[in-house]
Amino acid sequence: MIKNFKELKRNLKKDTSSLPVVKVALLGDTATQFLSTALKGLGIEIGYNIDLYEADYNQIEQQIFDPSSELHQFNAQYTIIFQSTHKLNEKYSLLPLEEYNKLADERLTFVKSLCSIVKGTIIYFNYPEIEDTVFGSYANKITSSFSYQVRKINFELMNLSQIIPNLFICDVASLQNKFGRNFIFSPAVYTSTEMVLSLEAIPYVASRVLDIISASQGKVKKCLILDLDNTLWGGIIGDDGLEGIQLGHGLGIGKAFTEFQMWIKKLRNRGIIICICSKNDEEKAKEPFIKHPDMILHLDDIAVFMANWETKVDNIKMIQKILNIGFDSMVFLDDNPFERNIVRENIMDITVPDLPEDPADYLEYLYSLNLFETASYSGMDKDRTKNYQVQAERAAFSKTFANEDDFLRSLNMTSKVEGFNSFNIPRVAQLSQRSNQFNLRTVRYAEADVKNMSENAENLCFAFSLEDKFGDNGLIAVVIMKKQDDKTLFIDTWFMSCRVLKRGMENFTLNTIVKVARKQGFSKLIGEYLPTQKNGMVKEHYSNLGFKKIEGVETEKYELDIKDYENRHCFITEKYEWQK
Repeated sequence: MIKNFKELKRNLKKDTSSLPVVKVALLGDTATQFLSTALKGLGIEIGYNIDLYEADYNQIEQQIFDPSSELHQFNAQYTIIFQSTHKLNEKYSLLPLEEYNKLADERLTFVKSLCSIVKGTIIYFNYPEIEDTVFGSYANKITSSFSYQVRKINFELMNLSQIIPNLFICDVASLQNKFGRNFIFSPAVYTSTEMVLSLEAIPYVASRVLDIISASQGKVKKCLILDLDNTLWGGIIGDDGLEGIQLGHGLGIGKAFTEFQMWIKKLRNRGIIICICSKNDEEKAKEPFIKHPDMILHLDDIAVFMANWETKVDNIKMIQKILNIGFDSMVFLDDNPFERNIVRENIMDITVPDLPEDPADYLEYLYSLNLFETASYSGMDKDRTKNYQVQAERAAFSKTFANEDDFLRSLNMTSKVEGFNSFNIPRVAQLSQRSNQFNLRTVRYAEADVKNMSENAENLCFAFSLEDKFGDNGLIAVVIMKKQDDKTLFIDTWFMSCRVLKRGMENFTLNTIVKVARKQGFSKLIGEYLPTQKNGMVKEHYSNLGFKKIEGVETEKYELDIKDYENRHCFITEKYEWQK
């Protein structure tokens, strides 16, 4: 549960010296002091030291359009722009009647202009509605009404964010829809303080902002692990039988479980990995997925299905081993408080929400947590479940071989190596934001950044996909090299999906970039390792690949002389010749 304002404020007394620093700027046309406190307090709660620049009250335009302003000197990674519906209404009310229609377009023009000036990621608040009842419901027919103009702004902000990659919309309007206007806004507080957010609402707004920042920093939930009995359906399949469990669209509690499954299905289609972890006989546990007419989820929606009589802790650890993702990217849902506590106590980083006792409340509770915020999405995400199902097949297949080389040789692996293009740039940006473990420098790039680097003639940009006898893994590795001098390339970025670890992809990647670098007349590669809390697995990456550590420099840098380089051993062949 989200902590209240006083609890977040107390967090500011904690030592933050060990936390990664994130530079955030906050600009508002109303009082933002309490919101800034909540942002810093919640940042500490989730593991960030928020270095926050808060502009003076109602100084948005001055700070943005003055190139020498404190905002531009601060050079924030994330700039939050909070223009309130109240100030918008005030502006609207003072306009001549014939200009009411222009309100939305003028505000959108301003947003476009600020996006062209402000560097880094922009988090812009949308507009919770104020029902002024000047026209009542007839306002929907009047384009000049305030309600129409506010709704137009919110709709067009969504469209604008699709064409401006570094613009993210913080959906404060949806929070008002969830909690109600009387919760979000206090007239008494507003008239005496110029603060449009109530003290109760501020932690929720701060949470939505931090969700966007966390997702952009790579903290995302990738996997949902589900119990079955009284979680995915009502009743116990082993006792009540197929006909006795509660599911369906009619009246009764079965409807709640069906709609819960609909939500899970949407998550699966978005690319969230769905897994099952149940104390059950496997055959009996799978029966509803195969035979029940009201099941929304089916076996092909499930990446890993663990139903046995082992502990849920052991089964979740096995799921993690198969998927090869961090526990901190997993969510576990179980109706049983005892099972939830056991998992929490034994797997510290996993997220385990306390589901309400009444299944009818499951969805509204989970909606409020916003567990699956993301900073990117591509059409390839929908294939993620199939990819992990195939990964489980590979894991089982590998056990039939006496040695690793025979297994790898049998996979018949091929890799397509491409430069960046309009098709893979969104996926490259997404991997940049999500890759944490196999990421040498953990520098996050938005789509616009990736596009700009690909268009720079002095950069060499590689996107690697991998295919084998079981199927296509899709884009799984990215390398960006920048020209340091006429003979030297600096490896600015090297990250890889953990799904393909121990398959020789590191060796194939190095063989490929060395071959291209030689053709371009370079003789040396420089790599750098910047440690984070999550990328310890690649600490020895460059050393293991034959790079020599450079002594006497501030960061861990390594060099490789490629004049006499000999290809490293692997069982991956290139599908066709790389072209820039």
